[in-house]
Amino acid sequence: MMDSVRFKAGNKSYFIHIGETINNLIKYVPGKKLFIITDNNVNSLYSRYFPKCPIYSVKPGELSKNLITVSAIYYWLLENEADRNSFIVGIGGGVVCDLTGFVASTYMRGVKFGFVASTLLAQVDAAIGGKNGVNINGYKNIAGTINQPEFVICDPNMIKTIPKKEYLNGLAEIIKHSIIDDKEQFNILEKKRFSIMSLEQKELEQIIIRSVKTKVAIVEKDVFDSNERQKLNLGHTWGHGVEKVAGIPHGHAVAAGLVFSAAASANFGHLKKEEKDRIINLIKDIGLPVTTKANKDEVLKAIIKDKKKSENQINFVMINKIGDTAVKPISFNELKKFVLNEAEF
Repeated sequence: MMDSVRFKAGNKSYFIHIGETINNLIKYVPGKKLFIITDNNVNSLYSRYFPKCPIYSVKPGELSKNLITVSAIYYWLLENEADRNSFIVGIGGGVVCDLTGFVASTYMRGVKFGFVASTLLAQVDAAIGGKNGVNINGYKNIAGTINQPEFVICDPNMIKTIPKKEYLNGLAEIIKHSIIDDKEQFNILEKKRFSIMSLEQKELEQIIIRSVKTKVAIVEKDVFDSNERQKLNLGHTWGHGVEKVAGIPHGHAVAAGLVFSAAASANFGHLKKEEKDRIINLIKDIGLPVTTKANKDEVLKAIIKDKKKSENQINFVMINKIGDTAVKPISFNELKKFVLNEAEF
């Protein structure tokens, strides 16, 4: 059964269709010259469902999310006579969604685009909210735009073909959303973690819907990331640093970042120990990492280049309790002192 969540901010409104299938993509594409951006894995599994049009397929993985790939796509669009009236659809996970949104937002000063999100991470996070970015020298999303798609299709059946580690990437973001602003979802994840891990369709669709609604509600209040939307960076300050240094998948790094955030929130007097332990235990039970072997000094160096920084401090998302968070400025000196004195996180 399909459930459509409406996103509305300013004069922009579109729907996120959860439970829709890639087979029906053509229904949502306007009658314009169509181009598809995807990756090699998705292309091999699902190209038979693609509408007939030019297709650009990238190598799967974060290493493709850079300006070299973007430039190659620009040339491909030019060679295939794409113009400002063309339409681009990104079919894939977070990397494909970021590349598609960035390319569409900047090619000829902007063409319209949509997403078919093929991974859990893309369905609950990367395809939602309009942030489109690429990495510079491994530093996350240094070049980017905020621009909304015309539609998002979340086909839960596509999730069944992704590797377990990719599924876990999405669960990390779902846990993040529940900690930020959905205590009931956190309780559900605790109680039903085994059925969720076994990909039971009903449970999966329900947690996707709740997670999407949480993110949409936050983004609608603050589309351009000046305050409220910064809560969605929970776990990403430390997580992005770990991802850069250790080279682990995004969701796994975010999970480690959530543990770090819980430990820091407890250390600075915001979060009770029992709630910190609940967060850590859920992450562990789901099968995500609670610690990493990343060198702490190297992670701190990466954080200094984080786009969330402001001079000598960073906007850090503190957890007050599960379902309640707040953005607090913290100096790099305070952060460094905590990092070097804390045994594990």
